[in-house]
Amino acid sequence: MKAGFLEKLIGRLGRIGPEEVQNYFLRLAEEKGFLETVFNAIQEGIIVADAGGRITYLNNAACDLFGLKAEESIGKHLDERVRGLDWKSLTQSGGAVSRDIEIFYPQNRFINFYIVPLLIERRASEDKVDSSGEGVGYAMILRDITQSRRTEQQTIESERLNALTLLAAGVAHEIGNPLNSLNIHLQLMQRQAEKLDGAARAELQESIDVARSEINRLDSIVTQFLRAIRPTHPQMHPENINTIVEEAVRFFASEIKDRDIVVEQELRSDLPLLRLDRDQMKQAFYNVIKNSFEAIKSRGILRIRTDSDESHVLISFTDTGGGMSAENLSHVFEPYFTTKPSGTGLGLLIVRRIVREHGGELAVESSEGKGLTLTIRLPHTDKRIRMLEAGERDAAA
Repeated sequence: MKAGFLEKLIGRLGRIGPEEVQNYFLRLAEEKGFLETVFNAIQEGIIVADAGGRITYLNNAACDLFGLKAEESIGKHLDERVRGLDWKSLTQSGGAVSRDIEIFYPQNRFINFYIVPLLIERRASEDKVDSSGEGVGYAMILRDITQSRRTEQQTIESERLNALTLLAAGVAHEIGNPLNSLNIHLQLMQRQAEKLDGAARAELQESIDVARSEINRLDSIVTQFLRAIRPTHPQMHPENINTIVEEAVRFFASEIKDRDIVVEQELRSDLPLLRLDRDQMKQAFYNVIKNSFEAIKSRGILRIRTDSDESHVLISFTDTGGGMSAENLSHVFEPYFTTKPSGTGLGLLIVRRIVREHGGELAVESSEGKGLTLTIRLPHTDKRIRMLEAGERDAAA
């Protein structure tokens, strides 16, 4: 309904009867209810705010995107309800603005904000309308672009890994041969050191030990690099995921005891068997548990839980470490990104490659100072394909 109609109505209130006023307001109420029904039926989020950024309306989709309740949000500032949103930068241009943002609550998503100012036409006289209008607020249309952004990221990641794969064989060869040669010469130096006595022997032995440690570290980096990017073919067999978890935890038994770490296991007993490559999945669990142990201090806690839904088995690892900031969390799967002084930044890359080769998904949730939860979702043996009903197919088309 045009603003001009409302101005005419307000101007005539003193000259019309009560019944006519009632009819006008019933008409307004019906139109408002109809529009709210339409807005709540569409998938895009819609938020209307006044000129100061206070929310005056939001539909169900917007509430779902940001984990809000409409009745608690009306009248509140938008940047108060949506933490981290820079309201001034979104509205300072004075015109329509389109921005992409990443949110982490209630789910990690990418959202496109399309913001347009709302203008009300003012009548300069009986016959003329001021076309410039007066700004009374903003309308925002929110689209969930998570799938397209992740597809784009996967494409970029795939191209990057393909380039790394082409270099991997040559790099491993060029580095591997000198490492072997260095090891041989260190063995010769070791024999010479054994012939010395006193301080000279101790000094040379210390240098040999340092060199050998650095060679082993470099060899480990090259090995992890090749594991992270080299294409593999999992040997699938029906396996009990709980058994693999327990074996992975037993591998760290001595470290758990030495550092007084508590590992709590809540393993659901009625999980279906999964078709897995046992060794690869165990390697993935090793990397996750190792990362957790490096993040938590002595007497920290690692909780490992297995569960299932209608299509997947879920394995979650929750530690009581320092967690990660939102900025670091967005880079966690990039090659060589690490927050540890001695980390290689390849551990989670290996985990994600293994999980994806098993048709699964990997999710990380964290808050700085509040620990981290990594969840692996693996499809059931009998749930790898889901038939769509005719209605779903038509809707997708």
